[in-house]
Amino acid sequence: MTEKQKMLSGNLYNATDSTLTAERHHARLLFQKINAMSDEEKEERNKLLYELMGSAGEGMWIEPPFQCDYGYNIHLGEKVFMNFNCCILDVMEVRMGNNVLLGPAVQIYTATHPIDAKERASGLEFAKPVTIGNDVWIGGGAIICPGVTIGDRVVVGAGAVVTKDVPDDVFVGGNPAKIIKKI
Repeated sequence: MTEKQKMLSGNLYNATDSTLTAERHHARLLFQKINAMSDEEKEERNKLLYELMGSAGEGMWIEPPFQCDYGYNIHLGEKVFMNFNCCILDVMEVRMGNNVLLGPAVQIYTATHPIDAKERASGLEFAKPVTIGNDVWIGGGAIICPGVTIGDRVVVGAGAVVTKDVPDDVFVGGNPAKIIKKI
């Protein structure tokens, strides 16, 4: 298996692999260009954002600055909005449904490291996918951890750290995020 195949399958992989390094570099050049564009260049900026993403439906709106690892592992439904300073570490797939709102500085992580110190010291890492359902609102500063699935019609409170799956129709908040009430 190549390092990229290992990465995409959730196995330990070497992130310093030349292919992966080149792909991250390509994504950085693209999002740096996007982030430097003025509001008068919104149409061109949107074209580049659609180029960066693995797939995205109509109505995608991302306020710069935006950052990601690869871009091609991000798959967005229709009418997805990300406010300023969102960061997605898309080592594995991040899938968002339709009508998803991300507040400012939301962070979504798929990348993670081994718990065992010796294994972690090897420099190898791995990832777990993140899935976000339809009609979800994630409040500013929230962090979505590797391997989490968020159901439909969920509200994640500002500053929440979501470490476990979230069922449909609930409001979660806190660190670690817990169900506060059913919606």
